Amino acid sequence: MSQLANQRLAWFNGKFMPESQVLIPFRDRSWKYGDGAFDMTRTFDGRCFRLKEHIDRFYRSMKYLRIDPGLSPKQMIDLSEELVARNEHLRQAAGDWWVGQRVSRGVDSNGDEGWDHVGPQVVIECTPLPLKGRAKHYRDGIDVWVPAARRIAPDMLSPRAKSHNYLNMIVAEQQVKAHDPDGWAVLLDENGNLAEGMGSNIFIVREGRLQTPRERYVLPGVSRQMTIDMARKIGVAFEERDIDMFDAANADEMFLTSTSLCICPVRSFNGQSIADGRIPGPVTKRLTDAYIAEVGCDFVKQYLDRLPA
Repeated sequence: MSQLANQRLAWFNGKFMPESQVLIPFRDRSWKYGDGAFDMTRTFDGRCFRLKEHIDRFYRSMKYLRIDPGLSPKQMIDLSEELVARNEHLRQAAGDWWVGQRVSRGVDSNGDEGWDHVGPQVVIECTPLPLKGRAKHYRDGIDVWVPAARRIAPDMLSPRAKSHNYLNMIVAEQQVKAHDPDGWAVLLDENGNLAEGMGSNIFIVREGRLQTPRERYVLPGVSRQMTIDMARKIGVAFEERDIDMFDAANADEMFLTSTSLCICPVRSFNGQSIADGRIPGPVTKRLTDAYIAEVGCDFVKQYLDRLPA
């Protein structure tokens, strides 16, 4: 029992269980084709961040993919919160959690394999945030590179659906990692404007005005929306617009948003220093401070405290 007590729990197809016991059949369509959807929030001192907004986005993704998880949004929220509570005794060592909800379409079956479950596979999980591994980005800033691979166009497959098929992003990120192992990829859209990275949205600041790519070409991140909300709250001018390479090269400030990062400053774009490498810039700092005040957790300190001694 003590061994099980030290294992994180997950919720899988109706039951809470040690996550090591969550087993997906090899004929599951998500394994075979990436045919599934997911969403992921984080906790701040054990409290889920905008869980309803994440679950609402999750259900929009599933509606687009025509997958029915067999649970209502409220049930998904309640189960996610219960899972966090059941894992609370392990959180201190982790710092905080990523909290994810995953659904696949299910198993392709001929009917003679004896699968116990062939419908949608539903998993709710907790995993530690990569606080130590990403701490240096808050000290030094992120180096962003634009790969050759473009973001899939919305008339092919909508980027607004958060699906299990991430190959477009993965191939692009591999191009960047081969050049700079610590670099972050931000893809261009079909028109040559900035789109997004793997799990991250990009913002620039020019002449005090906050700008980010239009929603049609990106997954509209919940942390992206939080940043927009904070800009409105503290009086920073904001617009969604096309941002091309010229705009990015002339940015006064640049930062990425994501579930885990919240807001993290960018120090260079394609090898060119942003604001002479001074990070964070004044607008980025104001937005970060507003974000911290809103969530009641100093996530910057949370990362910096895990820098190697």
